[in-house]
Amino acid sequence: MRWPSPDIRSETRPQAECGYPCGPRTVTGSSMFSRKDWVTGSSYLLAAAGILAVLSLHLLHGLFAAMLVYMLVHLAQPLVGKSFAGQRGKLLATAGLAVLVVACVSGCGLWIVSMLHRGGGVEAMWVKIAETIESANAVLPPWLPSSLPSNGPELKAEAVHWLRDHAPELRLLGKEAGVALAHILIGMILGAMLAVQEVASPGSRKPLAEALMARIHRFYASFHSVFVAQGKISLINASLTGIYILILLPLLGIHLPFGKTMVLITALVGLLPVVGNLISNTIIVLISLSVSPLAAAASLVFLVLLHKAEYFLNARIVGGEINAKAWEILLSMVFMEALFGFGGVAIAPILYAYLKAELKAAELV
Repeated sequence: MRWPSPDIRSETRPQAECGYPCGPRTVTGSSMFSRKDWVTGSSYLLAAAGILAVLSLHLLHGLFAAMLVYMLVHLAQPLVGKSFAGQRGKLLATAGLAVLVVACVSGCGLWIVSMLHRGGGVEAMWVKIAETIESANAVLPPWLPSSLPSNGPELKAEAVHWLRDHAPELRLLGKEAGVALAHILIGMILGAMLAVQEVASPGSRKPLAEALMARIHRFYASFHSVFVAQGKISLINASLTGIYILILLPLLGIHLPFGKTMVLITALVGLLPVVGNLISNTIIVLISLSVSPLAAAASLVFLVLLHKAEYFLNARIVGGEINAKAWEILLSMVFMEALFGFGGVAIAPILYAYLKAELKAAELV
């Protein structure tokens, strides 16, 4: 019995090709790729190269700035576009909206920086650290306080010595901060330009450009899903933390310094899954310890309970947005941190959601 082979074609080559009469040549369908397959594969390679370049060149803040501006313009554009008729009117409306979004995001960034530096900034934090160390002498093991600076002047001398030894690194850090700020500004402008370009020339792209835009849109959808999910969690976390620090503790006669700053930090780092909670919790416990061991214990109990409740909340919200379990996100963050450091941690949830979306679109998962 001869089984049919639908993927096998036969063709006869002319004698001029090989110099003698040629028999049939079989070409299996599995070894042939269409032009569309090559274009799609090339877009995947370019997208992967772009992500690797962003992580290797430390351009992640610029990428996030671009995605944030693009997301805000994309969400607000339908509301503005309804008031303008014609392609030219929609283009002008989108361009004006993009400029407004960039200005608002920049203003919010400046406000956050000013809030974080209000009340003495780094100098006040140094004093509070010294007070925390002094107050911890009674509760720490005897061998530990002896290895730490015991008073403010000694801590200041240690700080001056450290600054003198690390002056080149600090100058480089200041330069990198300026470069990062420039990358963020350029990223916001690129995000605005991308949003305007979509209105200016819809559906007029070549095949490779169209495939790349499909990758960008899917990555944007992943960014949007993770950002919205973490935004909800961060808002809930910051609200409960604010109630605890600014309302509950004062009612009990406990007043923590830098209360508003800690709430703001909690809201900001809460956009980073898992790791953000560790950062904010550590800050709150240390500042609470500067007031009293009882305040530190109360803060620790509150944060543990909040973390337990947030674990299920995280699994529900984030899992609902990107269809992923909490352990999947955590595993991707550990893997990316080992490869790219803190930048890998920041992009891991988005990249995992993007890869999952691509695999789902290809009907592989």
